[in-house]
Amino acid sequence: MAIRLPLIEALRYVSSRASIVSTQRLFCSQKKGLGSSDTIRVLYDGECPICVKEISFLQFLQRNRAGKVDFVDISLPEYDGNKYEGVSYEMAMGEMTVIDEKNKIHRGVPAFRVMYSAVGLSWLGTFISLPLIRPIMDRAYGVFARNRLKWTGREGCITGHCAKKET
Repeated sequence: MAIRLPLIEALRYVSSRASIVSTQRLFCSQKKGLGSSDTIRVLYDGECPICVKEISFLQFLQRNRAGKVDFVDISLPEYDGNKYEGVSYEMAMGEMTVIDEKNKIHRGVPAFRVMYSAVGLSWLGTFISLPLIRPIMDRAYGVFARNRLKWTGREGCITGHCAKKET
C-alpha cells in the first residue's frame, strides 16, 4: 500500500499536467546550454502528446531534485541547436536526445538510461540496458521513433521531419 499512494499521486499529477499542456507549455527551460557539471539536458518534442506525458511524469519525479534535469522543448521557436551541443531540431526530432553533465550526447535507448538515472529511476535505466533487454528496447524504440508523428495525429509530419512551427 505504501507504494500505491505515490504511484496514484504521480498518475494524478501526470493527468492534471496533460490537461494543462493544451493551454500552456510544460515547465521547461531554454537555458543557454552552457552545460553545468550537475545538470543534464533532455531535448523533447513538446507537441508530441506521448512525449509530453512522459516528460511530465519525469518532472514530477525530479520535483525534489531541482536543477538536476533541464527539460528543453525543441518545438518552441526559440530552440537553437547551437546552444545544445549542435543538436539540430531535425536531429532531436529523430529520436530521444539527452546531453549529460559532461556535454556528451546520448540518443535513443542510451538517452533514456541517462534521463531515468537523473530523476531517480536508475533501476529502470539499468533494466532497459541489460544485454537481453537492450536489443528488444532498441527495436521497439526504433519502431516508435519512426512512427510517433503519424501515431500521434501529426499528419504533416509523417516523414519524421516537421517544419518547425513559428509563432
